[in-house]
Amino acid sequence: MSFINEDISKRQKQSHEKYDKLIGKTGYIAPDEHLWEDILSAIVLRKPVLLKGPTGAGKTKLAESISALFKQPMQSINCSVDLDAEALLGFKTLVQRDGQSVIEFVEGPVVTAMKKGHFLYIDEINMAKAETLPILHSALDHRRMMTNPFTGEVIEAHPDFGVISAINEGYIGTAPMNEALKNRFIAYPIPYLTGQQLAELWNREFPDAEKELKTFMLNLAEDLMKQVENGLLSEEAASIRSLLDATALAQYMDPIRAVQYAIAEKLDDESERDLFMDLANTWKK
Repeated sequence: MSFINEDISKRQKQSHEKYDKLIGKTGYIAPDEHLWEDILSAIVLRKPVLLKGPTGAGKTKLAESISALFKQPMQSINCSVDLDAEALLGFKTLVQRDGQSVIEFVEGPVVTAMKKGHFLYIDEINMAKAETLPILHSALDHRRMMTNPFTGEVIEAHPDFGVISAINEGYIGTAPMNEALKNRFIAYPIPYLTGQQLAELWNREFPDAEKELKTFMLNLAEDLMKQVENGLLSEEAASIRSLLDATALAQYMDPIRAVQYAIAEKLDDESERDLFMDLANTWKK
């Protein structure tokens, strides 16, 4: 066990050094000092990772940062109720070769990731129908293999194959994950950034933006998160992604109009829209 712990520590140190360089570009900024390294521990041990957090918290950015860190391409699946086995594994198609019609199998993201040692990113995994994902069970547990039902091929995962999934809990169209599927993952909470980390993100993304604009957006972000915690606003109102979009717009128009377009107009509840705009106007003054 000591050898394993030493290996993890060594890789964590190397990964942390590389991650510091990523941060200077477009990498994910962790909300605390432990989260990034804790997730890397599971990745190094080839454990499937489940990222749990609200929309716009940076789950996809985190997956992309891991992919860039290990220099492994990432195959992505965007789950929905229409997701089926072909979207996961691939499909058969007719092609013309030497004047003959030949059936070929076009490999999907799961098969490609397993064979080539890529990361497989499954976004909004709890949007998929419960009967669709069990086909992945053997690829996600200690066996790290599966039999392709379309070809009969037994696929053993490349040593570098890794799985990262993301989940938005409690959103419309989602459902609780099947326990057998959930138990195959190591789950990590991905909250919204706050405080210094949030300021770092804005300074990195908008180095030339006026200080007054960044202060307005950061104050608004903190206030929105408090309202979410108090149950007065839905989580989407405090989406970091949407606030970044609003900041980009605000460099070319009044910040109040920018937050209205990027955030308020996407809120379904009229009372939430009104509260949001009241908060924005308060900070703009």
